[in-house]
Amino acid sequence: QVQLVESGGGLVQAGGSLRLSCAASGGTFSSYTMGWFRQGPGEEREFVASINWNGGSTYYADSVKGRFSISRDNAKNTVYLQMNSLKPEDTAVYYCAASVFPIPTPRAMYGYWGHGTQVTVSS
Repeated sequence: QVQLVESGGGLVQAGGSLRLSCAASGGTFSSYTMGWFRQGPGEEREFVASINWNGGSTYYADSVKGRFSISRDNAKNTVYLQMNSLKPEDTAVYYCAASVFPIPTPRAMYGYWGHGTQVTVSS
């Protein structure tokens, strides 16, 4: 079974940057579609970005295009989310997820989830 552990969250001022990491174990890691989602207080969990580990295709939510970048290092079984030009609206718990399906992948098709890491952007 796949296990995912996020790290790199924290407090940052608006306009600043953070890089989140997601370490994966317990599966054929390079075959998985990997995604980042986020959930603010009282909000639905929403899609942020995804990447196909084999094909290198990426997708982004409109709200983060041009500011966030997803990448992966298959040798380290790790996925990253580089977040630049952060806004208070980006404040949320960020979750890493894995799917056996190719992208584009709906949220329901992600079968494995990390426990999340808090990102707080102050104004």
